[in-house]
Amino acid sequence: GKPVAGRVAIASSELPHRYRQLARHLALARDRQYSAELAARLESLALAGHQALYGASHAGDGGGVMLFIRATFPQLVRTHWRSVLVASLCLFVPMIGLTILIPLVPEFAYVMMPPDQLAKVQQMYDPANRILGEARDAGSDVAMWGFYIWNNVRIDFQCFAGGLLFGVGSIFFLILNGGMIGTVAGHLTQLGYIETFWGFVAGHSALELVGAALSGAAGLQLGYALIAPDRRTRLDALKIAAHDAVRILYGAAAMTFLAAFIEAFWSASRVPPVEVKYAFGIIGWILLIAYFLLAGRTREVNASSVSRQEQRRAA
Repeated sequence: GKPVAGRVAIASSELPHRYRQLARHLALARDRQYSAELAARLESLALAGHQALYGASHAGDGGGVMLFIRATFPQLVRTHWRSVLVASLCLFVPMIGLTILIPLVPEFAYVMMPPDQLAKVQQMYDPANRILGEARDAGSDVAMWGFYIWNNVRIDFQCFAGGLLFGVGSIFFLILNGGMIGTVAGHLTQLGYIETFWGFVAGHSALELVGAALSGAAGLQLGYALIAPDRRTRLDALKIAAHDAVRILYGAAAMTFLAAFIEAFWSASRVPPVEVKYAFGIIGWILLIAYFLLAGRTREVNASSVSRQEQRRAA
């Protein structure tokens, strides 16, 4: 292809030498504990070089999108584990806490949410209400899919864009949504609406909740760049942080899209027994956790092992 402006074209014969040189620089940056920004940039270049050298055989498997799903996205989540942890705590602690508290203190639900909103939710999941989960035509399923996408994307965007308020907005929306989900879950649980509520949310909960947490984590990265720009202008720091934050948001958006699909076509269906829905949800959580812990490790190991080899050679 044509050379990109601002970049120097490298002959294929020079690529192995340049890759080894880059690996030495990466090893040196890690050994001397240079800035995280420099190390991340070198790691990104090393992975790109590794792909150019050894990934040609995979060129037909979907290109950049498949590489992002298989390796880049989970690697980014692990790289930014601190912001992911903070965002997850902001979402899940109030959610789980209120889910446990409200069945013990039912009146607290009315402190958290207006009575009319609780009444609407209660009516929706009432086992005597035949509307929830009744047979719908394909057009209705697609319409609900669109509604769920819009609703979930709105929440994710709030959690992400709130990071521009020095991270405070992301924290606020994560806690707010966690609190509302926990309030609804606790209220319906103490009413005994177990199968209609938990059977409905089980299937798509992993993708939807983790997608929201990752959107908030991406927002927190923007907020931290504004709070601690590290001798840069805040605008420059924001641009650097946005490089990874936006890619994490892309992954979270894909999760939200898939969660909405499951919610519209599986969760609302009365065909599968509730036990099957619970099993589906549990398996979904296990697979999602395994994905973020394990996916892309081979590439990380390859890059790290090459770096260590080059470091020994340079010594």
